[in-house]
Amino acid sequence: MVDVNLKGVGVALITPFKNDESVDFTALGRLIDYQIQNGIDYLVVLGTTAETPTLTEEEKKSIQSFVIERVKGCVPIVLGVGGNCTRTIVEKLKSDDFTGVDAILSVVPYYNKPSQEGIYQHYKAVAAATELPVILYNVPGRTGVNMSAETTLRLANEVGNIVAVKEASGNITQMNDIIKKKPAHFDVISGDDGIAFPLITLGAVGVISVIGNAFPKEFSRMVRLALNGDYNSALTIHHAFNELFELLFVDGNPAGVKSMLSMMGYIENNLRLPLVPTRITTFEKIRSVLNDLRIKC
Repeated sequence: MVDVNLKGVGVALITPFKNDESVDFTALGRLIDYQIQNGIDYLVVLGTTAETPTLTEEEKKSIQSFVIERVKGCVPIVLGVGGNCTRTIVEKLKSDDFTGVDAILSVVPYYNKPSQEGIYQHYKAVAAATELPVILYNVPGRTGVNMSAETTLRLANEVGNIVAVKEASGNITQMNDIIKKKPAHFDVISGDDGIAFPLITLGAVGVISVIGNAFPKEFSRMVRLALNGDYNSALTIHHAFNELFELLFVDGNPAGVKSMLSMMGYIENNLRLPLVPTRITTFEKIRSVLNDLRIKC
């Protein structure tokens, strides 16, 4: 099994679309270069923020190949491979080409609302289908079911290539319980930008970030300061982003960060239905905060 360093900031890469809703590979390349040049630690490709449920299988493969070619090994690549049909995921992991991919991020099965035993058996089967490191992704606000600390720890202790969890339950007590009881080889990663700082102070190793799409340099600096124990300096940056953390998700993800990136000139502000761009009121609030941040950061 190949080790992957998940410490720091992993950016959950968006998928830029042209006005005709085709994938804008020129903008995607520009955005990837921006991430790498500004010091992010790894890229997360084809996750929730990438609007993956609206992409065709052909588009997903094209994006995967494009990112791997553009990155050229400069940073690790974590690929989203998840769903609510265990058999489909297992078959994909066994049959697809994962050359250039350093780890898999797999979400708790959604809609089905499996029991904790079902979640455990699902991930056990997924991990057995690949030699790549597997990152669990717990986001009950999207999946409809919470993976308990007990289930996470059971997987961490029993399955060798399950190496981390992206925790977005919003339950600090649950996250702290995992951090306190986890085995040494297993990492806890914040799944929410807004709690990255406090979670790092508890022992998390970093964050898989949405806001990093727009502010890779500043957000990476905050995370590194926190990881190095300079909490006062990190807290100053965290507070500077507070209002933006909320605005990014008012109209859903990735509508907020796409509106921001469009203001910055990196992409066109296009999403695929059922997702739509932010409301004008949100857009203007983001613009105002963005102007302030450009001065502060």
